[in-house]
Formats: sequence, structure tokens, C-alpha cells
Amino acid sequence: MNQAVLFIIIANVLTSMKGFKDYSFINKYKFQVNRIVAGEKIRTLTSGFLHVDWTHLGFNMYALYLFGGIVTTNLGVISFLVIYFGSLLAGSFYSLNHHKKEPYYSAVGASGAVSGIVYASILLYPEMELYLFFVPIPIPGPVFGLGYLLYSIYGMKKQLGNVGHSAHLGGAMGGFALTLILKPELFASNTLMVSLLAIPIILLLCFGDKLKDL
Repeated sequence: MNQAVLFIIIANVLTSMKGFKDYSFINKYKFQVNRIVAGEKIRTLTSGFLHVDWTHLGFNMYALYLFGGIVTTNLGVISFLVIYFGSLLAGSFYSLNHHKKEPYYSAVGASGAVSGIVYASILLYPEMELYLFFVPIPIPGPVFGLGYLLYSIYGMKKQLGNVGHSAHLGGAMGGFALTLILKPELFASNTLMVSLLAIPIILLLCFGDKLKDL
């Protein structure tokens, strides 16, 4: 495992463990709309290192372990960190915009950042095939990425489960954009894949505010 990926995982584990034992710590650093609007912008970053329980933490860190190496191998440590933290912030600010009329909306988790790393991995290694627990056949990376976006859009509209779908979407969009900025030759080498993944993102950016009215 790359040392940068390991460092991020350790930081998440240690910070989350403190939050498991100290609710006031979570309350001080979690994502919460009214507190961020009031000036506590640091919450857009710190909330990404907190988790509600070991299962939540485990899923996110396992995904980071699986996909983080692809990004560091292809782009290097600095670019990995740019994508990770950029996606974390993109997820937070997209979620802030989507829930701006819900002052007490709160969330924690690294899902936005990890979504960005997953999307970066798909762009960098489109030949990958993913196996999901409930699907007995391998799923091509680009198909998974497109499906993930569409499901997250649906989940955000329907408010499915206790899941921050808006942060997932913002993180995925951040990872998508940052990877293309850092490696623009992907436009030429994987034009069709980039275009297909871009379509729902563009539509979401243009018409996302109308989702709640549909």
C-alpha cells in the first residue's frame, strides 16, 4: 500500500475512534449546514475524517485501499492528495448547496473523497472490472461509474436511507474534473468513456436544483 493512502486511512481511523467515544468531538467537527454558513468552514474538511461507526468507517477505508493505489501509481502522491482532498471539499460544498434550506442537516464520512478516488481510478484504468456482492458477473468500470452516478442522483432526489448521496455526487464530480485536469490526455485516449460519464454530471450541474420539484 502506498504510504499516502496508508496515512489517510490511519488519520480516518484515529479521528473516527475519538468520535466514537466523544460525541462532543463529532458535534464540533461534523458537517452541519447552519454552522458552516455561520463561518465554520473547517467543518467541510473535518467532517470527512469522522464516521458514525466501524461499519461506515470500514467500507470507506476498504474502498480507499482498493482504489487509492491505482491513482498513486498513475499520477503520483501529490496528485492523489489533490484529488482526495479536492473531492472531499467538492462533496461538502455540493451537499451544502443542495441542503442550503435545511439548516440542521448534518453528515460525516469520507464518502465524498472516496467517490472522487473511485472515479479517478475508472478514468485512469477503464479496463477494470468490479465485482459486487449481489451481482454474480463482473461489471466494467465505466458502467459501474455511470450506474453509481445515476443511483446517487435517484437516491438524492428520493432521500434514500441515512446516506449522504449529495456528498457522493459532489465527490465523484470533483474526482472526475480533477483527474481530467491533471491528465488531460484522457480526453483523447478515452473520448467515448469521458463523454458518457460527463453527460449526467453536466445535466446535474445544469438542472440539479430542480430535482426536488420533480
